[in-house]
Amino acid sequence: MPPRQAHIIIQATPSPDVQSVFYVHPSEGPNSVSIIPKLNGLNYLAWSRSMKRALGAKNKLAFINGAIQKLDALDLNKAAWERCIHLIHSWIINLVFDSIARSIVFHDYASHIWEDLKERFSKADRIRISTLCSSINNLKQGGKTVSKYFTEMRSLWEELNSYRPLPN
Repeated sequence: MPPRQAHIIIQATPSPDVQSVFYVHPSEGPNSVSIIPKLNGLNYLAWSRSMKRALGAKNKLAFINGAIQKLDALDLNKAAWERCIHLIHSWIINLVFDSIARSIVFHDYASHIWEDLKERFSKADRIRISTLCSSINNLKQGGKTVSKYFTEMRSLWEELNSYRPLPN
């Protein structure tokens, strides 16, 4: 009689869907997003653009723009959704000044934080526009290199232009 052969069944672990908004790479943590500038209250426009780029690169924009709402308790993605919300919340808190972080720490959802910050800091401020115009007018090359002078001038112009509405 031939010897019995043991059959070993190996189940493959399904690979994670890296295209899913719920996917979080193992190396991602509360400090895995770094942008410049940190939100200080006066630089919302530049900060929000940098944050959108960072969140877009991580495939997490849907959590701040309202495309993904709170999931039902029975939804199979609920745990992944909560992990993403906590991670995004941590990213935002780490990328704002402490005084602003204290005011958003008790929000439960990333979309609420995003809307709160937008409401508080996105208003086209006439004083800021006036300050930018004055800075552009008073900028002198002095002892700066042409490159440094041009970079300063260009950043002032780009910020000023961002306050102007796009034509219809």
